[in-house]
Amino acid sequence: MCFSKLPKCLLRRINSVFIVSAAALGVLAAAAGEDVPWQAQIRKDHPRMFFNAETWPAIKARALSDGNAREYLGALLKAADAYPAEPVCSGYGPVTTPPSTPIPNVNEFGAQAARCALAWRFTGKPEYLDKARKMLVASVAAYRQAYVNRRAVNWYSSSRILALCAYDWIFEALTPDQRREIIVPLLEHVAEIQPGLGKPAITRRNKGGPETGFYSVPSLLWYAGLAAHGDGFCDDLARSHLEKGYALNREMLDFRAASAGDDGVLVSGVPGYSMGAYPWAHFNFFHTYLSATGENIAMRYPGLALFPNWIWWTWIPNARDPQRPLQFGWGDDQHDGNLLEVGRLYQHMTQTMFFFKEVDLDAARLAASLRDLAPNRDLAGGWPHYPFILALDNDVVPFTREELAACTLKARHFESTGQFFLRSGWEPDSTYCLFTAGAKSFGHKHLDENNFVIYKHDFLALDSGSRGIETDTNLRYYYAQTVAHNCILIHKPGEKTPSYWGPLSKAPEAQVGHGGQIGGAAQVSAFSTGSLFTYIAADAEPVYRDKGTEVVRQFVHVQPDFFVVYDRVNATDAAYKKEWLLHTQNEPVITNKLLRTDCGKGRLFCQTLLPENAVLTKVGGPGREFWASGKNWELDPVFVKQAEARAAKRGTGPYFGNWRLEVSPSAPRVDDRFLHVLTATDTSREKPVAARLIRDDTRDGVVLTVPGYKIKDRDGTLTVAIVFNRTGEIGGEARYTFKDADGSEISSGRFAFENIV
Repeated sequence: MCFSKLPKCLLRRINSVFIVSAAALGVLAAAAGEDVPWQAQIRKDHPRMFFNAETWPAIKARALSDGNAREYLGALLKAADAYPAEPVCSGYGPVTTPPSTPIPNVNEFGAQAARCALAWRFTGKPEYLDKARKMLVASVAAYRQAYVNRRAVNWYSSSRILALCAYDWIFEALTPDQRREIIVPLLEHVAEIQPGLGKPAITRRNKGGPETGFYSVPSLLWYAGLAAHGDGFCDDLARSHLEKGYALNREMLDFRAASAGDDGVLVSGVPGYSMGAYPWAHFNFFHTYLSATGENIAMRYPGLALFPNWIWWTWIPNARDPQRPLQFGWGDDQHDGNLLEVGRLYQHMTQTMFFFKEVDLDAARLAASLRDLAPNRDLAGGWPHYPFILALDNDVVPFTREELAACTLKARHFESTGQFFLRSGWEPDSTYCLFTAGAKSFGHKHLDENNFVIYKHDFLALDSGSRGIETDTNLRYYYAQTVAHNCILIHKPGEKTPSYWGPLSKAPEAQVGHGGQIGGAAQVSAFSTGSLFTYIAADAEPVYRDKGTEVVRQFVHVQPDFFVVYDRVNATDAAYKKEWLLHTQNEPVITNKLLRTDCGKGRLFCQTLLPENAVLTKVGGPGREFWASGKNWELDPVFVKQAEARAAKRGTGPYFGNWRLEVSPSAPRVDDRFLHVLTATDTSREKPVAARLIRDDTRDGVVLTVPGYKIKDRDGTLTVAIVFNRTGEIGGEARYTFKDADGSEISSGRFAFENIV
């Protein structure tokens, strides 16, 4: 992130990140029965999860006096009153559906028990205590029976974490026998449900490790161990869970800190994940470690404070509905409305301020700015205690909307997810682009290296298909594959379809690949940005494996609305057909080598300058929207109907990308060059930017002429000559001149395409 005079922390690179790995602490090497230092700090009494005897009085006082907290308390008590006095669980019977198909969750009372436990702590009423205890007993029995029937309780661990919290919160009011009745089978459930060699398969069990969202069954270990630590019921099992859980959480934090780097990415580049459930894993660990030991361990991970920076760059202001910002539809996003996941934004930004304002005040200020843009003021988000333990930190002064929009930086590279965000500004009518290359973390990422998405008034060049409701084969065989993105295809006869998650198909077409990438990451060789140009270069040859010796894309953004895309593609066999893809929402119009497509109030022109004599083919329309490997991979009609109903209500989308342009050489060759110029504009513009192909012995390029261009409040004509090396070293340059109406030169300059990341 950048401001001309603000905030410095998000401009600088973090040179010192204080990370101590679990292995370095010797967590698992401790002698049996001997507390390692962090264990010795755990308080012996209860409660100790999210609050303790010292912090509870202030929490209770705030709930009874603070306006917002008092509203939450009223809602909490109303919910607790409505819960049954004799809870009965269900839905834990045998599974009859295929393993890859989602199944209903077990109907249990972990979350409700936590609410009743809090209601008891706030009011002292015994009926709430009795409900909480009975809910825990019934839920534990349901957990155990679900395991017997080899089915998961829930894809998420949240309700069982809350069950463990409820036990901790009512511990002091239970008899020893009542404690044993709950905690022993609960810890045994946590043990039995863990993955491991020789253990039975469990349908829809989430086994995700520390490099995921970590709301899986391994995430239960820390909370189970902490709830039972040192209480004399199952101490050995509790110690084992505690040590394993601590090690996994420290591994998770190490990974997330490395993923964040100096940018702030949180594991995945898909907002539905990183802005949804993913933050809970580290925030919950931070809270419980703080309440149990007194240490704010978040201070050791300052890079996690930068998460608001990534949110800010992926955020596209929505002119239709300012409270529902947009995003690029990257990776496993639904492509329904391409809406940014902001339902939990208020909670996550408050958490960021709570833990990191002493570490990085500028990051906390950005969090406060984004929090002010949240469409709701919900602090709970499924965790009933958060509204009472989180101070709102209203002393953190947010940046103004004007300060955010005044940022002069035009692009930002987020290394771990391979995302390059480019933009002309931060207004609803600005131009936005996302380029993908060089990912290091592949959580929910597609086979889309060197892909680009362009937004101007609406989604003009987009990712196509959808994950749907995970009941159709579009997800695995189209949506995640390279053919669904704005990439290069190299068709090798007999190639297999790369693997991805989702329902399997037995159709013969499912076994045949469609010219796409195999897996891995492109090698980014250059990224540079300035006031007029942004340049990216990456070689995706590694992800095409044996199909090509060079698949280099050089991508230039000329402010504000023009994009030049140059591809050097060398196949290992001239017979391997190459295709350059551009996906659009609506049917494009193609005249000679010019494509025009509209979406909403936006319009995109695409000019094909190379290859010479290129063949342009339009693919799409009813029955061919998701065409690959000789088959249209249809979306579930139930999902499509639901998505179209939501789109009708919004007035936009769904953005499934119904059409694509395929550009191919006129004859088979080993080496081909593709050169395209894209103009992103509104529907009032009738012609693209004037573009003229230029070539010499070693370089290919284009001259753009832009009359009516403005630089520093002066009008004139901008002329840009952009050239790329045809072979050899990846690179080139851009030279520009800016002249006023009488032809007098106002300014000129050179922008080198240097191989510097």
